[in-house]
Amino acid sequence: MAPVTILDYGAGNLTSVRLACQRFGVDPVMATHASEALSEGAIIFPGDGSAKSAMAAVRARGYDRLLANALNAGRPVLGICIGMQLLFDWSDEDGGQQALGFFPGKVQRFDFPAHPELKIPEMGWNAVTFQKEHPLFQGIPQDTPFYFVHSYYCVPNAATELPRTEPAIGITEYGGIHFCSVAARKNLVATQFHPERSGQWGLKLFQNFLEWDGQEG
Repeated sequence: MAPVTILDYGAGNLTSVRLACQRFGVDPVMATHASEALSEGAIIFPGDGSAKSAMAAVRARGYDRLLANALNAGRPVLGICIGMQLLFDWSDEDGGQQALGFFPGKVQRFDFPAHPELKIPEMGWNAVTFQKEHPLFQGIPQDTPFYFVHSYYCVPNAATELPRTEPAIGITEYGGIHFCSVAARKNLVATQFHPERSGQWGLKLFQNFLEWDGQEG
């Protein structure tokens, strides 16, 4: 397996991500600035928190340039939770926030005015329906549940026919909204859910990523 850098920008507890890597014999570098990242291998871009503060930290630590260079070089990159949301063009969170723009589209908040019983954030296990084959899904059953914690969701291309829209390769339903829960483009993949908190199949997804060469298969 290739070496791995985990980007720490002060947004969430990264211990479970590191432990997931170590389970498969990979001892990742925990970078707190782009200058500490490895010059080769895969990058994991996880996190929790809000878009504005996270983007400020990403830019201050040079991760925007690091990620752009890594993607251009063909290095595998995995975004998780807000690390997925920041890969899109724009987030409505915090009054609106320009994001990294590696995926076309926006991030918007769940809104269920007719169903106040539906909780925001979505918190718990929910199924992911795979829209196409991808190395990330190798050996994982269709409609496997993964663990989610989020109030905002990604809308690639701001399109209405989401299941047929790239880069959405995984779709999840919550409150009648079918949203992009896995996105992919070339050597970049991202999950709205937390694979590191998703038990057996989350670990399998991590293993698939760590073994992935960045090709779409």
